[in-house]
Amino acid sequence: MRYILKYQGPTLIWALIIFVLCTIKMGGVGSSPVFFAGFDKLVHCGLFFVLAALMSSGITRANARHNLTPVQQFLSFLVPVGFGGLIEILQAYIFTWRSGEWADLFADTVGAGMAMFCVVLTIWSQKYENSN
Repeated sequence: MRYILKYQGPTLIWALIIFVLCTIKMGGVGSSPVFFAGFDKLVHCGLFFVLAALMSSGITRANARHNLTPVQQFLSFLVPVGFGGLIEILQAYIFTWRSGEWADLFADTVGAGMAMFCVVLTIWSQKYENSN
């Protein structure tokens, strides 16, 4: 277990930041004229993009070949999405001052998917560059 978590420090810190941001009372921030409609979804997408990227980076750093297997790619996507789902469930039933929304979970999923696409594309391009 220690080996798995060795390079996941930044991921765990970021997950804690996400958890705190998604569970605190925000007051009237959503009705502020500074923010546009859908700003919340954009924030969710960005937060979970960074989470999935950090997680896959930690897994890549832990591998001697600096590569991700398909199972590791899937886990780097699934764990952030599961974390987002857990947060939405907690918002719906525990932190009742927040609202758990399917749209937020969708934005979390899109962000994690975008991160995995970028990570896989980067790894593929590095392999291609090294093969030439």
